[in-house]
Amino acid sequence: MDAMQQHMIDSYRAARLGAPAPPVPGTHDVATLRGIRDRRRFEAVLAGRLATGRLRAALAHLLTPHHHRHPPACH
Repeated sequence: MDAMQQHMIDSYRAARLGAPAPPVPGTHDVATLRGIRDRRRFEAVLAGRLATGRLRAALAHLLTPHHHRHPPACH
């Protein structure tokens, strides 16, 4: 059973019992993701790491050419 079907069943049950309807699936997804992001930033600060821009810095490090000189291959 998917989330929308479960929501419909729960809404029907709430209406029969006179209780408030449950929130629609996905209503609090953005708030949950923001909370996870904020928690990870907080933990990074406590660990002495950068709180923001860590992903961008890691990608920049991986994508920038390294200036190591390799000896030319023998032909």
